[in-house]
Amino acid sequence: MRSLLGAYVLEALEPAEDRRVADHLAGCDACGAAYLEVADAPSLLALLEEDDLW
Repeated sequence: MRSLLGAYVLEALEPAEDRRVADHLAGCDACGAAYLEVADAPSLLALLEEDDLW
């Protein structure tokens, strides 16, 4: 499940897979903690400009 967290926070999963991850996170403290570590990634990525990536 953890391998899907990056795609989950970027809203890049298919709806069924997104629901599966959300359901899992609701009941798994370990994955919930891992999610919190990456949850801010989309807003942080939005701060970057294209030149920052090179």
